[in-house]
Amino acid sequence: MELQINDLVSSIRKEGIDEARKEASEIIREAEKKAEEIVSSAKEEAAKIISDAEKKIDTLRQSARAGAKQAERDALLSFKKEVENQFKKILATKTAKVLKSDALKALIEAAISGKDVSKLSLEISEADASIKSALAEEVNKGLKICPVKDIEAGFRLADKDGSGFFDCTDEEIADILAPFFSQLNI
Repeated sequence: MELQINDLVSSIRKEGIDEARKEASEIIREAEKKAEEIVSSAKEEAAKIISDAEKKIDTLRQSARAGAKQAERDALLSFKKEVENQFKKILATKTAKVLKSDALKALIEAAISGKDVSKLSLEISEADASIKSALAEEVNKGLKICPVKDIEAGFRLADKDGSGFFDCTDEEIADILAPFFSQLNI
């Protein structure tokens, strides 16, 4: 009987071990399947994150390009406006002083009354010469054009060895452009 009990115990043990091995195999298969699903899901999520990041980068690049173009446009408009203001200032302060009062009076009367200005060629040539003279005087002194209010950086027009001279350093250009780029929200 003892032998039968040992056979029975051995048989139970073998069945238990076989069942345990079977369950362990099933658990391992399920764990491997779950791991594959997790890896696949992580790869998909990573691809989505990369795709979203690339789209955001493209959007930022386009925004930066548009902002840079806008800043360039604003800087050019500001420079143009400052040049116009400098010439208006020269015209306002110098022309009246340089022109003879009779020539200035005749030109003003013609402008107001709508008369044919071509008949005033002497006055026009005198005005033209005086304006050129006033501008040349300013350039000889070193005319500085600062396109950004409250920033001393700018362009300098001056006379150098009898020729016109235009001066602007890289640092001044950077100082001039900086306010236009700082306004960008990129």
